[in-house]
Amino acid sequence: MRLLASMIIFALATLSHAQDATPAAQQSEAGNQAAIESTEPSPTTAVESPPAALENPFLQSDLELIIGNVQRPNGLVWFDDTLYTVCNGDWTIYKIDDRTGDTVTFVFGVRNGNSLIAESTEAGFDLFVPDPDTGTLWKVDQRRAAPTSVSAELPAPWGITRLNDDAFLVTDTGANAIISVSVEGEQETMHGELRAPTGIVRDADIVYFANGGSARRGIEFFQLADDGSHTEIMPLVSGLQNTTNIVMGADGYLYFSYALGTRGVVGRIDPSQCLASGCSNQDVEMVVFSDLPAPLAIALSDDLRLFLHSRYRPEIYWAQLPH
Repeated sequence: MRLLASMIIFALATLSHAQDATPAAQQSEAGNQAAIESTEPSPTTAVESPPAALENPFLQSDLELIIGNVQRPNGLVWFDDTLYTVCNGDWTIYKIDDRTGDTVTFVFGVRNGNSLIAESTEAGFDLFVPDPDTGTLWKVDQRRAAPTSVSAELPAPWGITRLNDDAFLVTDTGANAIISVSVEGEQETMHGELRAPTGIVRDADIVYFANGGSARRGIEFFQLADDGSHTEIMPLVSGLQNTTNIVMGADGYLYFSYALGTRGVVGRIDPSQCLASGCSNQDVEMVVFSDLPAPLAIALSDDLRLFLHSRYRPEIYWAQLPH
C-alpha cells in the first residue's frame, strides 16, 4: 500500500513540476543574494539540532481523528493545548480540546476566517481573525466578550501575522496585496500585484507568504529592516498548486498546505535552503499525503503535533511529527 502511495505521490509531484513551465526565480540568483545581503538579516529560528526527517509521509490511515463538534470549521490555530476554529455555518469561534475533542462555544459574531493568530497577554490571550465575509479584522480576548473591530473595509482579508507591536500584516485576496494594519485600524499597502495571497507568517526579519492563485509564485518572501523599510518580493518555492495556510514550526521548518490534483497535502522546507536562489516543488519534503479534498487548514503545537482538516468539513485529524 505504501509503495503504491509513494508511486502516486511521485507521479503527481512530477506532473505538477512539469506544468510549472516558468522557473521559480524571475530574478537571478545573484539578484536574490544581493537583496538578502543588503538587509543584513538575522538568522531564521535556531534549533539545537537538525530537525528529524520523515521516513515516509503520513497517509490518511496514519492520522488520528479528533471528534469535535464543529460542523463547518475553517481557519485553525493552536494555543495552550486548545484548538480555536471559526465555523462559517453559525458565525461562531469554537474552543476544542486538542486531545479529547471536547468542544465549547467561545464567542459568536465572526462570520468566517481562513486563519487566526493567538497571542499571550498579561490578562490571558487575544485572538485576531481576518473575516473575508465582512472585510473586518476582529479581536477577541479570553473574556469571551463580543468581538471588537480592529479594522474594517478590507476587501477580502485572508492571512495574518504580526509586523510589530503596533501593526499586523494581512494578506487580502480581493486587493491582491499585503496590507499593514495598525492596532488603531490604519491601513497601508506594503506589497501589491500578488496572486490571491493566502497564508502569511513572519520569522525574525523575514516574511513568508503564499500565492494561492499561482503555482509559479507558490511561496514568496521579503525582508524587513530595522528602519521599517522592506525589500522587494523574492521567490521561495515554486510549483505549488493552491497553497493556503503556512506555519513556522518550532523545528525551524516552514510548513504549508497545498494540493496535488484534488488531494490536500502538507509539505515542509528548511527556508534557509531556499532564500538565495529559490526552491521548486521537487525540493519540498511531503509531510502528509491525505485523502482529504484541498484546501486544508493546518495548525502546529509547540511539541510538533500537526492538526489539519479539509475546509468546512467537521473531521479534524492530527499526527505527531518527529522531534
